[in-house]
Amino acid sequence: MSATPPGPVGDPLFGNGRQYADDPFGFMRACADSYGDVVRFDLGPRETYLLTNPDDIERVLVAEAERYRKPQFGDDAMGTLLGEGLLLSEGETWRRQRRLANPSFHSRRIGALAGTMVEHTASQLAEWEDGEVVDVQLEIARLTVRIIVSAMFGADVTDEEVRTVQESLEPLGARFEPDPRRFLIPNWVPTRENREFAAAVDTLESVIDGIVDRRRGTERDPAVDPAGPEGVAVSGPPGDPDGDVPMDLLSVLLRARERGEQTDENLRDELVTMLLAGHDTTALALTYTFYLLSKHPTARERVEREAMAATDSGPPDAADARKMTYTDRVLSESMRLYPPVYTLFREPKLDVKLGGYRIPEGSALMCSQWVVHRSSRWYDDPNAFDPSRWSPERRSARPRFAYFPFGGGPRHCIGKAFSLLEAKLILACVCSRYELEYEGPDLSLRGSLTMHPDHPVPMRIRER
Repeated sequence: MSATPPGPVGDPLFGNGRQYADDPFGFMRACADSYGDVVRFDLGPRETYLLTNPDDIERVLVAEAERYRKPQFGDDAMGTLLGEGLLLSEGETWRRQRRLANPSFHSRRIGALAGTMVEHTASQLAEWEDGEVVDVQLEIARLTVRIIVSAMFGADVTDEEVRTVQESLEPLGARFEPDPRRFLIPNWVPTRENREFAAAVDTLESVIDGIVDRRRGTERDPAVDPAGPEGVAVSGPPGDPDGDVPMDLLSVLLRARERGEQTDENLRDELVTMLLAGHDTTALALTYTFYLLSKHPTARERVEREAMAATDSGPPDAADARKMTYTDRVLSESMRLYPPVYTLFREPKLDVKLGGYRIPEGSALMCSQWVVHRSSRWYDDPNAFDPSRWSPERRSARPRFAYFPFGGGPRHCIGKAFSLLEAKLILACVCSRYELEYEGPDLSLRGSLTMHPDHPVPMRIRER
């Protein structure tokens, strides 16, 4: 195998951590531009390798996925938050949890949830007033919390619980913003940041516990599943003898708990993971989409025409969403330019060879959507908003993993179809009635678990 990959020189204590923390997006792109397919740098206690070639990324996520695992970082704050949920679990635990969750995300059930998505959207839009200014990120996040709890937990969430979730996101997000000093300070040290993070985790878990308590005893009642009879999966989880039972995720997990396949801790980890991952990424994708449409009126007009057609004969459903082909291209372009998940991490279980270089066991691999999606190697004028690049002809000319907002391989995002349907239905409801005009500063970004705007996203609502 070849020598060590090239990369930037760091300082003796923090390596390249300061550069990354100051601007993770600029740092990663500069590394890709300067050093090529594989870049080595130092972000703390372990070697880190940035992969920028879609072929290498496909090997890691798909072709040779069994050689890699999700890494554990030194302070394990992620483990404290998400435990053994689908995002972090490995081996047989992950396979069991994925098998249990699959029926909740069956295509027939997802399609049957369109009415729930539209109902919640209509309820929230009823609060909007012509001419008012809203922070669209907070508004859409409030909506997607309600949708994920209804669709996957079979429950309604109170206004107070929604506020509690949103208030908890700030200290949770701050804990995962890049900071080169963090690996020097263990989780148990009672710094202000650690105390706020621990309190936010406790608060979020208390919201989950309250929802679970309300649902106990109803896990076999089909009436609690918002997908209704049309959403009954083709087959339930292994070992579940019942046919006509609710297939929302919480019901599935509660029945698994009865069979001894889940502990209360397993159940809570899965629900925290679903609540956070299931609302945040969709809300961010829509936030960036509304921002881009505000900046590109021609594209907005085409989305509005599709939205009007989708809602012409009543509330839109999954069939209407499938006809919104231009809107689908707009969403793809939005997630290319502003991928909510901007980098994935993997860890080799043994020494591997990528891009002609030896990558040692236990190192951290970064497969960055932000870097690859904005590379001039794969996209003409990569910083420009151009939905036409998602025509079948142009799309097929690029490597498969030149675009991977939902990851890929066996651990691809289980909620991809749910998220895309939800996003298109929300766009149909909003854009058929309103134009949103951005009235904020030039968009700036901050990295955490996901990529967030570093400021409010004020939009003026104007009735069409």
